Amino acid sequence: MDRKLTWGIMGAASIARRAVIPGLQESRLNVVKALASRDVNKAAQMAEEFGIGQTYGSYEELLEDESIEAVYIPLPNHLHREWAIRALHAGKHVLCEKPIALTAQEAEEMAAAAKSSGQLLAEAFMYRHHPRYAMIRDIIASGEIGELRGIHSTFTFNSSGGREGFRFRQESGGGGLYDIGVYPITAARLLLGCEPEAATVHAFFSPDHGNVDMMASGLLEFPGGVGLTFDCGMWGASRNTLEVLGTDGIIEVPNAFVAWADRGANFFVTSKGSRREVEVPQVNHFTMECDDFAEAALFGKPQKFTPDDAVSNMRVLEACLRSARERSRVALSPSPVVRA
Repeated sequence: MDRKLTWGIMGAASIARRAVIPGLQESRLNVVKALASRDVNKAAQMAEEFGIGQTYGSYEELLEDESIEAVYIPLPNHLHREWAIRALHAGKHVLCEKPIALTAQEAEEMAAAAKSSGQLLAEAFMYRHHPRYAMIRDIIASGEIGELRGIHSTFTFNSSGGREGFRFRQESGGGGLYDIGVYPITAARLLLGCEPEAATVHAFFSPDHGNVDMMASGLLEFPGGVGLTFDCGMWGASRNTLEVLGTDGIIEVPNAFVAWADRGANFFVTSKGSRREVEVPQVNHFTMECDDFAEAALFGKPQKFTPDDAVSNMRVLEACLRSARERSRVALSPSPVVRA
């Protein structure tokens, strides 16, 4: 299969260097041809590091390059809407870092731009493309753990020593809910296959960190009395876990969202008193994400997660932020999740 999707990287963010560019370069169906940064020296340095042939000192130049079919956007959150829409209208497919936008309205505008331009738009939740989540869904569907009663998830790390950067600015979409709270939220929506009815979140807004939410604990109420309880934030010891509780058993997923090869991706199932470890293929979930995207862009395979899913996710995230700021329970209108 010789056909490959040609990519441009919009920005020199650390997630691009650490994960997405290596993921693209390890993939079957993708090739990185260009990198743009407003700091041309930074662009040149990263391009040399990864053997990328073309660099640009502006994002506009990247979008003018007719050889580029898709762009990856790891820019600060408040820039996602503008540059995704500009890229889509320039005829580029777009893989945009999470959260896709700052509001559901922004996400709707981005989805509309994708539809009108005929280009693909996807939100970069790499963990959803790892085969273990399909395995977990199959185990739930099999009835091995009985009827679902709840999900509990955590995602924390400690970056409290920092003060600079968009993560510590409210106007730029900073804070733990935007940064990593989105992972437990998407996971619950994925595994339950429906939207929550209400959100209640309690958060610590730190005056020393631009008054963004440095820690948050929440409850999402799903239909049937099932809840997601979660905590997330940027001022706690590192952990990322997921537990699915059923009437007859439990699924435990250590390293639930960051499955680096050296940490393992196996998970555990306890059912009727017996606990087993489920072996999972050791794959790069960034590579899986990029190949899934390329199959849709090159060969018309349906997207696993559509822009509509990203809009729905932003509605939930907005409700969580509103609840945390207002110290209130925020009701949502439930709607089914449509999966490709």
